[in-house]
This record gives sequence, structure tokens and C-alpha cells, in this order.
Amino acid sequence: MSLPWTSEEVVAPELALELIREQFPELAPVEARLLGSGWDNTAYLIDGALVFRFPRRALAVGLLEREAQVLPRLAPRLPLAVPLPEWAGRPTSRFGWPFLGYRRLAGTPASEAAPTAAQSLVAARALAAFLRALHHTPPEELGLPGDEIGRLDIGVRLVSARERLQAIVARGVVADAAPWHELFAGELPVAGPEHVVVHGDLYARHLLLDGSGTLSGVIDWGDVHASDPAVDLMVAWSFFRPGARARFLEAYGAVSARTLRLARLRAAGHTIALLWYADRVGDATLLAAGLTAARNLLDG
Repeated sequence: MSLPWTSEEVVAPELALELIREQFPELAPVEARLLGSGWDNTAYLIDGALVFRFPRRALAVGLLEREAQVLPRLAPRLPLAVPLPEWAGRPTSRFGWPFLGYRRLAGTPASEAAPTAAQSLVAARALAAFLRALHHTPPEELGLPGDEIGRLDIGVRLVSARERLQAIVARGVVADAAPWHELFAGELPVAGPEHVVVHGDLYARHLLLDGSGTLSGVIDWGDVHASDPAVDLMVAWSFFRPGARARFLEAYGAVSARTLRLARLRAAGHTIALLWYADRVGDATLLAAGLTAARNLLDG
């Protein structure tokens, strides 16, 4: 069975350097270091200063193209740094898809930085201000589509979540499935009619912290679209413990009980998928971040 992150094309570092040198000779890069490889893209750190992302599957091409269109118009509205695509690579006979280059943003992914409780309280207000600005951006001004893959179709999503939960319990990643099933029990909320601009995949790996633990940027915008704010508000459950979560929600503004329940269920499905993926590919850092998210969202 093909796994959802199975690549269709992987760019080796030597090919990445050749493509960049050919299309952007002014950069004349000499070093490409693997920065990360996810479901959609392979990212290389170029000469320690630039990030180039190459699609791993055809589905990711449209996501990169959306970033290139949206981020330059969105960035001035936001109080935190976001990547700005500056180099748009063209398909070639050796790599048949476009690719993008950005200046590397300062900071370390929160999934690797392990913020302290005090830092989380500060980050809560900063992230709330960021999401207020993002969610108040009219989606029609950016020409964004709606949710095309049913991120908030909780009934459907819980089917795969339960299957993946069973798999990670069997492997000892999660000790007990009961708290998760308790969370899933009861009436399932549905997305509301309100559509705002959402990041679409907001979790610890896509949040950057500077050297003092201050939230400094938000990366990986391929999932940006127009949808219910619960898509992003899942971060209240997966990234923050109860005290910081209360600080975040206070700073963000009024949120209905329906939206909170929807956000928590979205966080649960996302976290289970994260744990399943990290375990399957042997990513210890991401697995630790997933376990932290699990503790956060199950801790009321």
C-alpha cells in the first residue's frame, strides 16, 4: 500500500545545486544541506542562507505555486515573519516541476526548541495576534480556494485517526487509546459558514522561535486556503498547555464552544497522524514533538 508521503520524485543535493546554478547563476551556490523532507517537499539549505524547496509529488506543485502568489501579498499584513519566495525555478528535462527559493528566516522550529512554560505564555499572545491579523484578511483579496481536502470533515477524518491510533498503540508510541476515544465520543461538530484566511497546517514544526524563545516566524504555507478558523485554532490545543492556552484564547478573542470543540478534534487527528508518520519514518525529533502535542491536547 502506498503511504501518503510516498515521493514521486526526490531531488538529490547534487541536482539541487546544478538546477540553482543553471537558473540563478548570480547565486553560484556551493553547498546544499538537507534541511527537511516532508510529505510534499524536499528542502535544502543553500550556503547556509537560502532555502530551496523542491516538490516530491505532483500534488505539491500547486501548493508551491499558491505560496508564490499569496505570500508577497500576505506578508505586509502579518506581525511575524513569513517566507518570501524570491527565486522561481522552472521545470527542466532533469526535474519536471517548478521549485522555489527563499531567504532563510532566523529561528529554530518550536518542535526542536522545546519552549519553557514562561516562553509559552509569551508565545501565546504573539501567536494570537498573528492569527487575528491572518484571520481578518479578506480571503477574496488573495483569490484563495476553500478547503479542498476536507480537513474539518471530522466524521471522515476520525475513521483514519482511529486506524492510525490503533497502529501507534500497537507499536507502543501511545500507551493507552482510551483518552483519545473519550475525546472522540459525543456529537461531532461541523464547520461553520465563516471563511477566513487560514495557514492550514499550523503546528510546532512550522513555528519559529528565536534564541530567547520568542516566536519569530511562521513557515510552510502550502496549505493556505479559506476555511473555518478552527483549522488554525487547533494550535491552541496541540501547542499550548492549559495555562498558555487560556492566555492565547483571551488574546485571540471570542471563540464559540463549537469552534473550540472542532479545533480540538482537528488537533487530535493531526497529532495522531504526526505520531504515525514520525514513527514510520524514524524521525525522533518529530515524534517527541507529537508526544508533547498529545499531552497538551489530552490535558483538558
